[in-house]
Amino acid sequence: QVQLEELGGTLVQPGGSLRLSCAAAGETARITDMTWYRQAPGRQRESVAIISKEGITRYADFAKGRFTISRDNIKQWIFLQMNRLTPDDTGVYYCHALLDGKGYWGQGTQVTVSS
Repeated sequence: QVQLEELGGTLVQPGGSLRLSCAAAGETARITDMTWYRQAPGRQRESVAIISKEGITRYADFAKGRFTISRDNIKQWIFLQMNRLTPDDTGVYYCHALLDGKGYWGQGTQVTVSS
């Protein structure tokens, strides 16, 4: 079992930056991939960025060059640094962890990009 808690969502102006954090607790040593997803109002949840236990990363096209995912394997946190935010980045951001083939979700944190 793994519990995930996202932190850091807030209101930010267009062009601004924001750093999201996700804290994992429980059987964290066996977590493999960790992923940030987001869900905008009226849209399906989509993958933003994924990081393996070895630190290999992949990004959605909209995130490339603006977002950076990182991971602390000691404290079992992952982070999402988001730069040059636009209103299209508004949504609930979720942390997902894969453990023994089973996925675990956090409750999400709201990011609103608006002037």
